[in-house]
Amino acid sequence: MSSSQPSGRLGILLPGLGAVGSTLIAGVLAARNGLGSPIGSLSQLGRVDPGDGQQRPIRELVDLASLDDIVFGGWDPITPNALEAARTSGVLGAEHLDALSGELEGIVPMDAVFDRAWVSRLDGVRVKSTGGHWASAEALIDDIARFHAEHAVDRVVMVWCGSTEAFSEPCEIHDNLAAFEAALRADDPRVAPSQIYAYAALQSDVPVANGSPNLMLDLPCMVELAESRGVPIAGRDFKTGQTLMKTILAPGLRARMLGIRGWYSTNILGNRDGYVLDDPANFRTKELSKLGVLESILEPDVHPDLYGELDHVVRINYYPPRGDDKEGWDNIDIFGWLGYPMQIKVDFLCRDSILAAPIALDLALFLDLAHRNGSAGVQDWLGFYLKAPQTADDSAPDHDLFHQLGALEAQLLEWRVG
Repeated sequence: MSSSQPSGRLGILLPGLGAVGSTLIAGVLAARNGLGSPIGSLSQLGRVDPGDGQQRPIRELVDLASLDDIVFGGWDPITPNALEAARTSGVLGAEHLDALSGELEGIVPMDAVFDRAWVSRLDGVRVKSTGGHWASAEALIDDIARFHAEHAVDRVVMVWCGSTEAFSEPCEIHDNLAAFEAALRADDPRVAPSQIYAYAALQSDVPVANGSPNLMLDLPCMVELAESRGVPIAGRDFKTGQTLMKTILAPGLRARMLGIRGWYSTNILGNRDGYVLDDPANFRTKELSKLGVLESILEPDVHPDLYGELDHVVRINYYPPRGDDKEGWDNIDIFGWLGYPMQIKVDFLCRDSILAAPIALDLALFLDLAHRNGSAGVQDWLGFYLKAPQTADDSAPDHDLFHQLGALEAQLLEWRVG
């Protein structure tokens, strides 16, 4: 049962105020002003059967912060305010932005911790000049404390909505907290900006979700810090377009014991994310996040005759005319009775930020719920929202969307009220 009801205001801090961040903010403002519905958000529209055969709204089952009590802030190396970010991103139309322009213009991001070595395609102009990793972490900690005070919020969560960083792998500086803090003090170039944000948030007792494929939270040093501070974390990479389709289709094909010989996926998009991913080093980070989905669902070791020779290919192409309206094509070569081949072709004309915004909202509200209920460290049950879910015991995550939904609902029922 839930042990701590929300009181006062909840601050949601967003590193990155681009397409996803501005769409999230505008969507929440629109919903609480009666200008739209938060479609895609389980926290707002989802229902769960608590065991009496009646589907009840999640908002009635658990003590979630109200949309009316949310205050937004964040950091961005480019954007001057949320209104400009939303207009530049081109996700939402004038019918929403004009009505919300005053509120959106008043949300001004703080100067960002930014290093072009990690995002070579962007040139930050609103960047902290702090002189090193440790000073940058201290500056972020000060930002969080000032946001607390100036906006009179009672609790804060952080959701990374920034760009995909260049590919990196865990190394000795991530082995434990002491090693990471030494790397911060030494300005070790292997420390990514997203890791500095994670460190600052956790030191401030702020729960963190990683909406990108960056190596940010799934590191021993960050898990150690989160557990020692009693703070929940969840990563990584919002499960939006093409990967969402895979986690829906692949369980169905496996349930029917239909074989898969190949799954070719390609995307075109033209937003800031697409521009950043046009750099091979940044694409590699995203590619690994997207490639990891099928193996855990299909279990080729268990069914080598059906999935043991699967060719899985992922491509992303930057195409400016598309903007945020990403198009994902999937060609799936399957086979059935007596090995006869068949094909499935999917053309998903999605809006990437429209799919990501409700995920970011749910992660923020559910991490706040977890924190109030004393749950610290990795929150496996939030894997429903993520392409490469972090697991508490470093085991391979279960990517089956329906298994993930069951785990999420089970956890919510543990914290139900009444």
